[in-house]
Amino acid sequence: MKSYCQVYRSEVFSRSTWLTSLILFLTVRLFAQQPDAVALAEGQKVYMATCNTCHKADAGVGAPAHLVLAQMPPRAILAALETGKMRVQANGLTSEQRKAVAQWLTGKVITETAIPKEAYAIFKLTASEKPTVHHSGWGGDLEGTGYRSAQQAGMSAENVGKLKLKWAFAFPEANQVRSKPAIVGDWLIVGSQFGEVYCLNKQTGKIGWRFLAKSAIRGAISVVQTGKTIHAFFADNNTNVYALDVTTGKLLWENKTGKHPQSGNTGSVAVHDNRIYVPLTSIEVASVLDPAYPCCSSSGEIVALDARSGTEIWRHRVITDEAKEVGKKKNGSPFYGPSGAIIWSSPTVDTKRGLLYYGTGENYTTPATTTSDAIQAVDLKTGKLAWSFQATKDDTWNLACPGNPNCPEKVGPDYDFGMAPILAKQPNGYDLLVVGQKAGIVYGLSPDDGNVIWQTRIGHGGALGGIHWGMATDGKLVYAANADNKYGINPKVDSLIKPAPGLFAIDIMTGNVVWNTPAPSCEGKKGCIEANSAAPTVIPGVVFAGTLDGHLRAYSTKDGKILWDYDTDKPYQTVNGIEGKGGSIDGPSPVVSDGMLFVNSGYGMFGEIPGNVLLAFELEK
Repeated sequence: MKSYCQVYRSEVFSRSTWLTSLILFLTVRLFAQQPDAVALAEGQKVYMATCNTCHKADAGVGAPAHLVLAQMPPRAILAALETGKMRVQANGLTSEQRKAVAQWLTGKVITETAIPKEAYAIFKLTASEKPTVHHSGWGGDLEGTGYRSAQQAGMSAENVGKLKLKWAFAFPEANQVRSKPAIVGDWLIVGSQFGEVYCLNKQTGKIGWRFLAKSAIRGAISVVQTGKTIHAFFADNNTNVYALDVTTGKLLWENKTGKHPQSGNTGSVAVHDNRIYVPLTSIEVASVLDPAYPCCSSSGEIVALDARSGTEIWRHRVITDEAKEVGKKKNGSPFYGPSGAIIWSSPTVDTKRGLLYYGTGENYTTPATTTSDAIQAVDLKTGKLAWSFQATKDDTWNLACPGNPNCPEKVGPDYDFGMAPILAKQPNGYDLLVVGQKAGIVYGLSPDDGNVIWQTRIGHGGALGGIHWGMATDGKLVYAANADNKYGINPKVDSLIKPAPGLFAIDIMTGNVVWNTPAPSCEGKKGCIEANSAAPTVIPGVVFAGTLDGHLRAYSTKDGKILWDYDTDKPYQTVNGIEGKGGSIDGPSPVVSDGMLFVNSGYGMFGEIPGNVLLAFELEK
């Protein structure tokens, strides 16, 4: 099984020669604003001493090679060294050394583009007016359904074909856009790759206020009005949780929730009854690329905070046992375990049962636990485990696999539950918990005890296959985006099952597939990957889903027919005067509100097409 970084590297270089990449690398250095010679020399010296062992082309440990890194924005490399996946490896470097490495790799000066004054608007929003919260959180509601009513959506199957681009907003220096916006009143709040949180006028895209967090915002923004204050809650990649006053953009409180040095956050917080539920993952999955890293000791966690103060109320650790030495690596250094079982996405609140549901990922090392690749339920008040359903046993895997000493002896398939569970009400009135796995299987579970009601395979599955970021439901059908990325599935595993990237509609009562629409061919397009990885959104009659080729499509809920198609992979003239370009659509679902449609475009990871824009569409009048 290829690691993510190996997939990324093979995608870039199997489709173009080393010579082409070298020409591109040299061209960038020739025409970009050049760092001074002293900085370049220092950057090369530090890189060769600290980074080259893992990142040279023939290192064989899965890390992206030098020429791949050279095509990234320098600010993205600096962020990885300071607050991202490489922060542990770069811990011994000074701030100037990190900057020098980023500038030497890319041949560009690190800049933070100034946004012109014309991009700002007069901001007015008061709590006393009690503005409508049009969208909040990952799935738009506590249950995570991804459903908007006809009244909320302001559009239908009859007029969705009249959607046209209204404005584009560019995130400076970014190569990926992962945060899902919240909408309150006439304002949209969204995070960014480098920690900026913007409050934008939803009609114009103009900036009302801007807040700077400490690292990337990868999840959704949740907005809740409590008394006289409208709060915006979110977490950054370094597990800092923030509460802002939406009417001013000012910080109310902040709390760092991760206790392990490698703790991270890629999911979204859930908010209910003055509590914030924070999912924690771990970047140990990437730190293992360094053969000297002492692998591994982290675990997924859920942390409950008081929404009024940020004070911790309880903490639930997915792996109850602390890691200890369990063996020796091939190089003789110790292996630690159990570890992993991290939480990638948002938890889901069940007010009726008083439970919180979430999915977990694979174990990083042996021994494997019963809590990996699982759906779990904990008590909302105490964090005590109520039940656990494990879909795949003995799945031990990390980015060091295969070949690196940090790869466990028995390698699993990497079949995470990466999506937020959906709590749905069936036509017969019964509740059903619906979840999708990277194995390509969709499950209908009892929310009372986790027992399987039905299960349906819709694809091959794999490290970059199956269901990634989520599904949506209108209470009758479940709409599942199946990735089956051709660069991230292992044909040796389940070789009789064919990859099936596309959108599937599943009967919520039986689990039977009602229809499926394969991802349209994008053959001949640079960076083409035919896959549905991003979560969809559903309104009466229409499912909106983005694909890795950069297209945003509207599908009929009746038969999967494509009603509207827009290619976002192109340059844009932006409302904030920053150079903007679309790319792959991955991660969160589109947001539909009051006759408008909002979607991120650009996902410069795993060989996907980079980009940096938030796009707003409206119905043509």
